[in-house]
Amino acid sequence: MNNPATAISPPAGIGDHKPANQAVLDWVHEVELLTQPENIFWCDGSERENDFLISESLKQEVLIKLNQKKAPRSYLHRSNPNDVARVEQFTFICTPTKAEAGPTNNWSEPGETYSKLHGLLKGAMRGRTMFVVPYIMGPPDSPLTKIGFEITDSKYVVLSMRIMTRMGEIAVKRLGSDPKAEWNRGVHSLLDVNPERRFICHFPQDNAIISVGSGYGGNVLLSKKCLALRIGSYLARKQGWLAEHMLILGVESPEGKKHYVAAAFPSACGKTNFAMLIPPKHFAGWKVTTVGDDIAWMQIRDGRLWAVNPENGYFGVVPGTSYKSNPNAMKSIERDTLYTNVALTDDSDVWWEGKDGPPPKHAIDWRGNDWTPDSKEKAAHPNSRFATPMRNNPALDPHVEDGDGVPISAIIFGGRRSDTMPLVFQAFGWEHGTYVGSTMASETTAAATGAVGKVRRDPMAMLPFCGYNIGDYFRHWLETGKRLTNPPLIFHVNWFRKSADGKFLWPGFGDNMRVLKWVIDRCEGRVGATESPIGHIPRMQDLDLDELGGVTPNQMRELLNVSAEEWQKEVSDHAKFFESLGGVVPDELEKQRKNLAGRFKS
Repeated sequence: MNNPATAISPPAGIGDHKPANQAVLDWVHEVELLTQPENIFWCDGSERENDFLISESLKQEVLIKLNQKKAPRSYLHRSNPNDVARVEQFTFICTPTKAEAGPTNNWSEPGETYSKLHGLLKGAMRGRTMFVVPYIMGPPDSPLTKIGFEITDSKYVVLSMRIMTRMGEIAVKRLGSDPKAEWNRGVHSLLDVNPERRFICHFPQDNAIISVGSGYGGNVLLSKKCLALRIGSYLARKQGWLAEHMLILGVESPEGKKHYVAAAFPSACGKTNFAMLIPPKHFAGWKVTTVGDDIAWMQIRDGRLWAVNPENGYFGVVPGTSYKSNPNAMKSIERDTLYTNVALTDDSDVWWEGKDGPPPKHAIDWRGNDWTPDSKEKAAHPNSRFATPMRNNPALDPHVEDGDGVPISAIIFGGRRSDTMPLVFQAFGWEHGTYVGSTMASETTAAATGAVGKVRRDPMAMLPFCGYNIGDYFRHWLETGKRLTNPPLIFHVNWFRKSADGKFLWPGFGDNMRVLKWVIDRCEGRVGATESPIGHIPRMQDLDLDELGGVTPNQMRELLNVSAEEWQKEVSDHAKFFESLGGVVPDELEKQRKNLAGRFKS
């Protein structure tokens, strides 16, 4: 593969759309003087520009053209084998004091970090094109929408940003010419893609991000985890809203009554599947629609939380995605999709482990090597990805572009737990729900860490993404609750409980609709529950279990069981986790923990 950052020479009328904002022009000039690119390409997001960049990327082998009959307007990209995932150990929050970053973030002093990064960026774009990518996060007319400019020397980044954000002229117009307008400054350079020179650094006080040494999406699409969550969460606290690692879905009953639900799950817990859930046949007339599959920005209006999805596309993990596990995702990636690190079949189609049908007899794997079903290596990297526009989703919610957002009736937390956590329970209120979210955990998987079954606390699924002190983040949640007169109900789910012989008790996938319906019924106040020390738990008669195959009454009892012995250990683990945070946990959550422990003693 050739150098993915080689310069290009655009024809007249492409790459020359400068904004009118002098602050942006001055900043771009500063980065130009530092990085010394061969030329500057101002992106406008047009079809003509996209066609030109794809054409150049094919010439320079940054992209591989796929079979246009099987995958129209879709392409394959291979990243460097040393650069295939987010790198938490090289991700930093750069605040004036370490306390502001808090105990869960890597901290780096801003002045020293700027000096180090500017040293790495000096002359880094010689012989390369410097792309300036204007974009917005959020619906065009939303008060929550944020403007960003990302400078990059990667064509793959530009093409991905066009899918994942509303990119180009729309952002330039939204910013206007006001020199004091708020916008995010993002600088990215591939450098030489050396892991020893790989840093993703966030400067919350400056609304700035610098990423160097990586070409992988999660590290270089600066709109996503970097702006939408790390910088976004900092801005949300300062400005009085919430930036959360949550999907947003709509649920409509056969009678036409609609509710919206936000849900936070750590990785490997079925987030995209839940966002695109298809109800089983038993739920004829029920509809589930997707507002977003990864990020929710929520503001308070009329005493309620209203949420928007700031993204414009989906950046999903490919392996395991099939028509059985997620038909809507499969339909979404049939066209207009940028694949990264999947296998290439002999007829120029894509393949990955878990795809429908038999594996190909021969393919080229994600590293570019020959592969057969007898090969020891996987054909697709376990973290291979698709980037596809949200408009491709057949279940896209009709209100996804509403600037005011959608009203949230319920918030669901959940993790992968083989024991302890029941299938579903409802928190006693907002404060207790914040405690449930702050202590949520998931068992690590072998693919992710090499250690199976280790319980890792991941508050609100935000552990890697909170851009400031986690204790202040918990406090912001508690303060938000005090401002809500009609707060969402808060729930916790666990699709992954296992029996004594190690088999999953719950079928998951579409049957999660049965739990979702109970959640909606609780929001409507039309179904009962039993009170337990951990919260309200459905009785078997409260859940719609008709036509649920393969789950016996005994298994359902096990799924809903709350073991005092297991929970005493759980509460003890909560205490250890809070202690590990070094005194930043708000008193209200410590009180919730003591109350929970007391309920098991009484």
